[in-house]
Amino acid sequence: MNGKARTQARTPHTRPGSRDVVVVGSGPTGLLLAGDLATAGVPVTLVEKRPHKISNLSRAFVVHARTLEQLDARGLADELEAKGEPLDRIALFGRLEVPLDTLPSRFNHLLVIPQYEVEKVLERRAVDSGVRFVYETEVTGLAQDADGVTLQFRGPGGEPDTLRAAYAVGTDGMHSAVREAVGLPFPGKSVIRSVVLADVLLAEEPAEILTAQAVGDAFAFIAPLGDGYHRVIGWHRKRDLADNESLDLTEVKEIARLALGRDYGMHDARWMSRFHSDERQAPAYRVGRVFLAGDAAHVHTPAGGQGMNTGLQDAANLGWKLAAVLDGRAGDALLDTYQAERHPVGKSVLRSSGGIVRLAMAKYPWSMAFRAALTTFLDHVGPARRHLTGLVTGIGYAYKAPRGAHPLAGRRAPDAALRGGGRLYEALRGGRFVLLTPEPYETGDRGGRLAVRHWADDRRTTVLVRPDGYVAWAAEGRRDGGTADAAAVDAALTAAGATDAPSAALR
Repeated sequence: MNGKARTQARTPHTRPGSRDVVVVGSGPTGLLLAGDLATAGVPVTLVEKRPHKISNLSRAFVVHARTLEQLDARGLADELEAKGEPLDRIALFGRLEVPLDTLPSRFNHLLVIPQYEVEKVLERRAVDSGVRFVYETEVTGLAQDADGVTLQFRGPGGEPDTLRAAYAVGTDGMHSAVREAVGLPFPGKSVIRSVVLADVLLAEEPAEILTAQAVGDAFAFIAPLGDGYHRVIGWHRKRDLADNESLDLTEVKEIARLALGRDYGMHDARWMSRFHSDERQAPAYRVGRVFLAGDAAHVHTPAGGQGMNTGLQDAANLGWKLAAVLDGRAGDALLDTYQAERHPVGKSVLRSSGGIVRLAMAKYPWSMAFRAALTTFLDHVGPARRHLTGLVTGIGYAYKAPRGAHPLAGRRAPDAALRGGGRLYEALRGGRFVLLTPEPYETGDRGGRLAVRHWADDRRTTVLVRPDGYVAWAAEGRRDGGTADAAAVDAALTAAGATDAPSAALR
């Protein structure tokens, strides 16, 4: 990585920001967003309060199918696949196994890989794309007007400074300084307290890649971190202690034995912590020229491993829209669709992850009976099980489309083989729109933001796929065997921000 470029930009300075974007927070969400913007040619400064270090103590360790598809569209998925461990099923409540190998995706599994490995590839991409990194710098205030945002900072030595930009995005976690600066509340509550975490070595290797079980008053979870250590997460109903209470390995092992029947010979813990898990969501993801994404916008219980994945999906949704508006290819109204599309998804993840953890914590006879009945129902009713799988993996989410739109509009575009070789998600690389057509089109000069490709099979549908892999527009071929109307395609390209201006060359 370009360490020299990074050390040259330790503190921000005031400068014109007609096209600049400031991203605050260098976790996975901020890194993906900054990399997307820089790839699109937008000047980006990424500000982080901590010193530069990718910690190996991060809590997330699961990448779901929809996130892998997004990473595939950036040329990063195969590298992570080679480092992680694929898992073709999810076990819930010790009785229900949800198969993933039937997912309609190239990634018909979840990938067990620690968050720091994801951060490494995202940081490398951001550096290579030209993102300007600023570390040990804390946001202390924010003001915005019709033309941009001015952020106040405190640098490494405590000195104040400012930075002017067109837009700012807070990806700075649950205690977001950006969210506080724009006055947004963060309503919600703590769902579960005194969860213990430990990174340990094991004398015995578990039989499964992920080991999880809830028994009586305890549950425990064990996952590999890829470097010989395993992450252990545990909870005991009768140990309701504050986060700052001391924790030793004896307590972790005891919880594991209660929940799993054994502690696998845990030893040499390199890190242990006690934390509580909240469910919170900001009422708005946009305030003028300021946006929130990831944990700054929503936090969930760890059940289902959806937190990091949801934040990465936020970034994938917002980045191309900011680039289109800054390039003059779309109006400001496009940015309102970020709230309209992503806020309902965040709310849904709160419900699904919260439901899973509450059922795992069930203690009353009626709640345990409900859990048993639900498990039986999901085990025998395929559509319900597939719906749950779609929510957890992200494959099942779709965005609301305008009335009268084609049924594909707003839906995730599955990967597809292309005529002449290659795949749809390879064509999306570089942050491009992809127009999938049955017949050739002449596109003219579209500013490098549009790739025209053709189905490898005999499909007659014309589909415009957004850079985040969702369908912006679609139309069926004519009854006489012709293709979709060229004027309608041209209008769709312009409306989506896929082109600088309508072109008569498209025919």
